[in-house]
Amino acid sequence: MATDESGFDFSDLRALYINCTLKRSPEQSHTQLLMDKSIAIMEGQGVSLESLRAVDLDLATGVWPDMTEHGWKTDAWPGIFEKVLAADILVIGSPIWLGEKSSVCTQLIERLYGNSSLLNDSGQYAYYGRTGGCIITGNEDGIKHCSMSILYALQHLGYVVPPQADAGWIGEAGPGPSYGDDGIGVDNNFTNRNTTFMAFNLMHTARMLKDNGGFPAYGNQRSEWDAGCRPGNDNPEHR
Repeated sequence: MATDESGFDFSDLRALYINCTLKRSPEQSHTQLLMDKSIAIMEGQGVSLESLRAVDLDLATGVWPDMTEHGWKTDAWPGIFEKVLAADILVIGSPIWLGEKSSVCTQLIERLYGNSSLLNDSGQYAYYGRTGGCIITGNEDGIKHCSMSILYALQHLGYVVPPQADAGWIGEAGPGPSYGDDGIGVDNNFTNRNTTFMAFNLMHTARMLKDNGGFPAYGNQRSEWDAGCRPGNDNPEHR
């Protein structure tokens, strides 16, 4: 690995950005514009990166790993899941609709949840050893609410959520320009600062996890629990 003057090297890390806009390509996504800022920071640090737009993919609705086994003719999720497992960092982007993350974002999280019972090589749940964050855009208040929902879901599934793992931009209440329209928001110092901090905090956390072989595997191994090894939960004495 090549280390720059900062002393940090992120060049062996992989990141996956999934945009949950409701707009199909090639329609402009304001969420993608802000995600691109974060992407540029990571790419500038040598991180291998891929960006997907979920609504462009044939993503079935459901909570099973492959919905073609449950009545759907096609399902892009198994291929997306391979990309998720290959990534050290997952960033979910979503617009705000009625104060909530998008329906596509909810669908994505449901599909992530459908694979959460799988185990990694250490016997932990599949997403252990990875780090996650989110990016939010909208016209009215809801950044923290949407971030809270997404980041809770990611950590519950096994992702490590670092400090300042979210960034976003909102305009004034009511109808108005969205992020990037005529340059709106692109120079907002608060948004740019949080986007930068988020990108580096995700990389730092992924770096620590990778250097330590993932998240420590003791007391959190589903395979060991099922086998009867239950640290901190001794079987009660029968009398």
